[in-house]
Amino acid sequence: MAEWYTRSTQNRLPKGLRVRVPLPAQMKKAKVIVILGPTSSGKTALSIALAQKFNGEVVSADSRQVYRGLTLGTGKVTKKEMAGIPHHLLDVANPKKVFSVAEYKEHAERAIEGILSRGKVPIVCGGTGFYIDTLINGTELPDVPPNKPLRAKLETKDAPALFQIFKKLDPIRATTIDNNNPVRLIRAIEIATALGNVPKLKKANPPYETLKLGLDMGDETLKKRIVVRLTERVKKGMLREAKTLHEAGLSWRRMRALGLEYRHMADLLSGKSERKEFKQKLAADIWQYARRQRQWFKRDTAIIWLNPTQKTATKDAVTFAKKFLAM
Repeated sequence: MAEWYTRSTQNRLPKGLRVRVPLPAQMKKAKVIVILGPTSSGKTALSIALAQKFNGEVVSADSRQVYRGLTLGTGKVTKKEMAGIPHHLLDVANPKKVFSVAEYKEHAERAIEGILSRGKVPIVCGGTGFYIDTLINGTELPDVPPNKPLRAKLETKDAPALFQIFKKLDPIRATTIDNNNPVRLIRAIEIATALGNVPKLKKANPPYETLKLGLDMGDETLKKRIVVRLTERVKKGMLREAKTLHEAGLSWRRMRALGLEYRHMADLLSGKSERKEFKQKLAADIWQYARRQRQWFKRDTAIIWLNPTQKTATKDAVTFAKKFLAM
């Protein structure tokens, strides 16, 4: 399969017109650094540190931070924390509508192309493994358009019910899908309904040369960090944020479909759960999510793992990045 790159002269072309020419075999692929790992592991801080060191820009790989207004609930990086480093793929979608992995891939590729055209280093940072793999592996996604009537029907159901529906359609894929992710389940049902099953994703020729740095730590340390981070967000007004989103037209049903924090906040604010159990149950769910993230990433033997609680972690990351970029 041919590799491609976009001429820098495209910036002088009329808006929307892009010229692509074959990439000669002797030319190297563009280099992209990827920072990944479970939630609360310190990915954001490391990505900004590397961006400052190597003249980089950050491309978020978080399936919920793409939505406008989902700020405290997703732990979105603040302007102050960005320290002047440009960030991409934040606040690009309407939370009332599903933002697909195909849309993410298209937007992220465009962002990386822009970063490279400015002579800077793209740093992909996030914990959504499916987004990261699809972007850096050149994964070919099933060409199945949204089925709006089916989606409307499925969005009334919770994750366990959706999983049972999908299990009947594709029992093989059901053994590997995240059965707690309503958005992923609805899309899988949509694809299986159209094609008979969810086809195995095909990896094309990876478009980039990548350095993948993973952050992780011991269970008890990560659990404590999850609780501390959650407590901080609640104090800053996470529930108020959810209430504001609902008042602006985001239904409780759609909020639940956004998962984790927003599912629990929707239940609390709509009277389906009690405040006294809110934080404890949510922290437990976030921990389970972190475990699923670990399972996803552990399959990739190319990831270099670092423990952010160790004093040398950032220094080691800088060393790996420096060597990678000099190659």
